[in-house]
Amino acid sequence: MNTRLTQETGIDFGYRSHRLRIAALAALRWSARSATVNALLVLIAVVLAVLALGIGDFPLSPAQVVAALFGQGEEFERMIVTEWRLPVAIAAVMLGALLGIGGAIFQSLTRNPIGSPDVIGFDAGAYTAVVVTVLVLGTKHYWGVATAALIGGLATALVVYLLAYRRGVQGFRLIIVGIAVSAMLGSVNVYLVTRAEITDAMSVGFWAAGSLSRVSWEGLVPVSVGGAVIVAAVVLLAPALRQLELGDDAALAQGVGAQRSRPLLLVAGVAATALVTAAAGPIGFVALSAPQLARRLSRAPGVSVVSAACMGAALLSCAHALSLLISEAFRPVPVGVITVCLGGLYLIWLLIRETRRSI
Repeated sequence: MNTRLTQETGIDFGYRSHRLRIAALAALRWSARSATVNALLVLIAVVLAVLALGIGDFPLSPAQVVAALFGQGEEFERMIVTEWRLPVAIAAVMLGALLGIGGAIFQSLTRNPIGSPDVIGFDAGAYTAVVVTVLVLGTKHYWGVATAALIGGLATALVVYLLAYRRGVQGFRLIIVGIAVSAMLGSVNVYLVTRAEITDAMSVGFWAAGSLSRVSWEGLVPVSVGGAVIVAAVVLLAPALRQLELGDDAALAQGVGAQRSRPLLLVAGVAATALVTAAAGPIGFVALSAPQLARRLSRAPGVSVVSAACMGAALLSCAHALSLLISEAFRPVPVGVITVCLGGLYLIWLLIRETRRSI
């Protein structure tokens, strides 16, 4: 049949069908590898969370932790695990996944491996709102500060989007404008902190370090609800995100309006990272590194939101466990400090790699 069509039309349908079969097999291999990588990342995140539950002033073995989780063992051990440490361990997994989702959205929209919310400056906007709320308005209530962080991140995203808009928003322009706005907000933060009382400046600085230790069951419930809403929105917008990765023209040809879908995706990405900042403070570089590391492990042709979420959960769980081990040997270290140190090395490697590729 293919031979007859080729003779009549001059088109080699046999070759084209062979190419389609190869593409289908390649997509199947990518899907299988991605599923395997995602499962391993989730397993790593869970194992690290269980190990973290046993690290502290009252150390527990993994067997004791598992027994406490199932309501067995001594009452004191159950209280330590379920009431004190479990909310923080869950927060490490959940907030890491949200950071991975936010990073994947922005790297897909900008089509740039450094296009993440912390680089663009949305985290700086959330932190500026916290500084103003604590140092200027004098409000130190947790929910007031958390709400201010969420509003500050969204407001900064709106400003960056409007400044970068020129008959549409290009990824590179959005990154450059975001970096400039982040630098300006950083100068405002420094000025306000240097003019504040020492106790207020220390409280703001502790928030800026990015710590999971302040997370409790009371604070984890609204974060879980907000995270569920964001995940549902991302699931609904996922088809538009995949089309926008191919460019506005290709997306428009598939019936996806770039001018309508892109702002909604931006809001979802900013909300994911702003929710993390509201709960634990700015935790840098997880949103930057998680999508690209997941992409390289799965060898996928593009950034995957699901893989980025799994990688983000594993990375933040690893940073949390590492911070606990360091605190046992030396002194308490916020998890945000660890992610910045490791993420800075990753950013240097990424920039060197991209520079070599462009030469």
